Amino acid sequence: MINGSSLPLPDRRYASRLTAIGSHVPGRVLTNADLERLVETSDEWIVQRTGIRERRIAAESEFTSHLAIQAVHNLAERYAADLTDVDLIIVSTSTPDFSFPSTACLVQEHFGIASPLAFDLSAACAGFVYGLQVADGMIGSGLCRKALVIGAETLSKITDYTDRTTCILFGDAAGAVLLERDDRPDAGPAFLAYTAGSDGSGAPHLYRSLTVPAPDGTGLQAGGKLVQNGREVYRFAVQTVPLGVQALLKQAGMSIAEIDWFIPHSANLRIIESVCDKLGIPLERTLHTIERLGNTSAATIPLALDQGVREGLFRSGDRVLLFGFGGGYVHGGLVMNWKELPAPGE
Repeated sequence: MINGSSLPLPDRRYASRLTAIGSHVPGRVLTNADLERLVETSDEWIVQRTGIRERRIAAESEFTSHLAIQAVHNLAERYAADLTDVDLIIVSTSTPDFSFPSTACLVQEHFGIASPLAFDLSAACAGFVYGLQVADGMIGSGLCRKALVIGAETLSKITDYTDRTTCILFGDAAGAVLLERDDRPDAGPAFLAYTAGSDGSGAPHLYRSLTVPAPDGTGLQAGGKLVQNGREVYRFAVQTVPLGVQALLKQAGMSIAEIDWFIPHSANLRIIESVCDKLGIPLERTLHTIERLGNTSAATIPLALDQGVREGLFRSGDRVLLFGFGGGYVHGGLVMNWKELPAPGE
């Protein structure tokens, strides 16, 4: 059973700062009406149970690395970001192009970044938060100075479009942030509290099997589709997220009222509503992308964070609480001390 324990913050020598953000979604839109033609379902049924109206789907020849690269291009173009001295690339994904090489290495090669530490991180829908925690710890310790943290998924590649309970949920997307060492004399930490944990007893309720028994019983054959017990995942989420948020607030010495923005994993609007109700967080202070993009796993939190940036919602000093949860079971959260993103060239 997952509890609400927090993680100790790293013994920092240096502060880190989020200096750029980008996102990308594929062009193809899969609506609820489209799904009505594939499985026995309806727009009303899907919206009532999930809040989802449409999701984006990658092309047949478009994979996770392509979405990740486009998100980084978007980041670099919007902030005139110099990527040549990036020394850490983390791609959080459950749908890498290959078992190996890592998707992070494909991003490195595309941008011609000289020999950074690069790896993929597998933590399902908590992956982006895990990636931020790892990058912040490495920058704070002095091991790295500049990190790309990317959440990217092509879940359509592993979705069973004959299963009406799962195919209505998932979409494809990518979001990326640039995290840098902050050498300003008055720099404070970007992250005020961490929480993370796992409970492997939840593995049978949300997983992707790489092999399955052959129909004739003679051995194994390729599988690869996502399997979910929605009822159990819902129960896990509405129990775990409030405990994790409370642990975060205790570590940060803060109350719910001091949180300006809440960005949970966009798994299902009904989960988000239940969590907000339990915590007393107003829905108008909660950012998600569930209605138009569906559940994009590790990409949901950076997408919602970028939505807040694009809409000009954040102000310097805002306290932004991120919380991811998903297959494993895993969960991870953090409280950000928002700092205005630098203007291009700063």
